[in-house]
Amino acid sequence: MLSLNAIGDEIARRRKELKLSQTELVRKAGISRATLDALENRRARELGFTRLSKLLSALGLELSLQAATSRRPTLEELIQEDRADRGSQ
Repeated sequence: MLSLNAIGDEIARRRKELKLSQTELVRKAGISRATLDALENRRARELGFTRLSKLLSALGLELSLQAATSRRPTLEELIQEDRADRGSQ
């Protein structure tokens, strides 16, 4: 699952690749500089879909959905794995 920090990192990378300042990007995207700064510096706790869409569009990026390629283990599976690891020691 893609984290908000990873999205912020990619937005910063793309902005720099396009040689845009934060000020230029926020004008183009119609969001606040504080929002962009928090996102790029891993301080954003959440970001609404509208803001994210505006940022991605301004950077020539898009969000796509796909089926997950792997699933996370359940707590029971982790406990069983831990027990198996301890038994083999």
